[in-house]
Amino acid sequence: MARAKLDRIDRRILNDLQAEGRMTNVELAERAGISAPPCLRRVRALERAGIIKGYHADLSAEALGYSVSVFALVGLNSQAETDLKAFEEMIAGWDQVRECHMLAGEADFLLKIVAETWDEYQKFLTTRLTSAPNVSHVKSMMVFRTAKQLPGVPIPVE
Repeated sequence: MARAKLDRIDRRILNDLQAEGRMTNVELAERAGISAPPCLRRVRALERAGIIKGYHADLSAEALGYSVSVFALVGLNSQAETDLKAFEEMIAGWDQVRECHMLAGEADFLLKIVAETWDEYQKFLTTRLTSAPNVSHVKSMMVFRTAKQLPGVPIPVE
């Protein structure tokens, strides 16, 4: 995919929406230094171009009872494209898996998994993940503390 050509106003809109997706179009326009109608047109164009992929609420896992977060390095027996896709399709249906990244190197995938308790994660690990077709090994790394977690990418505004 070619890198998008964005002007200063587009970058400001993206930066502000990434930081606070619920701001009104009027507030967004004021921050960008333009009026509301062209601001809305720019936002819609950024959405159509696939630069803005969607909007969501940033929920507190702990407040919702998910006190365990684990990163799991998963190795597969086969790295044939059909086997990689089959693994991705399988884990897409597992709600506990919040992120899945295919890697180059020691492991084939990095998963971010949430659970209510350590025992619940262990059950998920043994009954689903390690017993899944083509999975050769799993290395679990429990998260104790998160010092930084930012959405998206850096957007230079000037």
